[in-house]
Amino acid sequence: MSRARIVVFPIKGRNWCFVRSLDSASAHRSSSSPPPQLKDLWTTITSDGRSVKDNAETVSDFVAEKMSRAWSGLEKAPEGSFKSKLHSFGVRLLSRVKPSEIFLKSVSEDVRKVEITYPASLNPRLVRRRLRHIAMRGSADHKKYFYGSVSLLPATTAFSVLPLPNIPFFWILFRAYSNWRALKGSERLLLLVSDCSRSWSLLNGKGKETDSKDDSKLSREAPWVLQPSKDLEGLLADKNAEDGVKECTIARICKEYDLEKNDVLKYKKLI
Repeated sequence: MSRARIVVFPIKGRNWCFVRSLDSASAHRSSSSPPPQLKDLWTTITSDGRSVKDNAETVSDFVAEKMSRAWSGLEKAPEGSFKSKLHSFGVRLLSRVKPSEIFLKSVSEDVRKVEITYPASLNPRLVRRRLRHIAMRGSADHKKYFYGSVSLLPATTAFSVLPLPNIPFFWILFRAYSNWRALKGSERLLLLVSDCSRSWSLLNGKGKETDSKDDSKLSREAPWVLQPSKDLEGLLADKNAEDGVKECTIARICKEYDLEKNDVLKYKKLI
């Protein structure tokens, strides 16, 4: 059973930070594994007994792996080279991605329980309500953005005639993939923080029967656990009403709760 730890706290004004703790086990990708091949993808998606949803997930994972390997190649390029400059340009583009999208993408399909850590002074009902709100809004927004990105892909193929990498195509392809992941994360998060016990059984897989005592127990218990933290409350004690949480405090929070600092800082920069 996969668990995810979500840390929630006000960071500046009405802006709240929502971020998942880093999970080295799931985040780690073996560099020694062979690159995915198109023929293997075709064999998988054309096999019997696979649903449209399963095939969509397989294609999404294939694209993600290809993009990840290509990005790693750019990152390792010699400084000053064209690939290095391309990587720097990509970093600037990625810096514009909203932190809520990064958070929703981190809520993967295998998450079946969430532990929500928040300052002890916050109302737990408010915390869950804010999580449901970001999930519902994300579901609507990223569905729209996903279809918009997909509709732009054919137009970007025209740039393939140029003797340069088709940057517009790969960027729109990445945006389509990113919005798809954020959409699925939104739907998953909405199930995870739902009050309806009937929806909890869907966390085991839509249309699947629970085949173990652990799964049966999971379908009867709330998949969310609220964890008010006095330690987190103490770290936020020097928060300024105008400037929000100081960057040095953010660094301490990220170290304490194993968070990605750059993702947290993005929330502070939101207007």
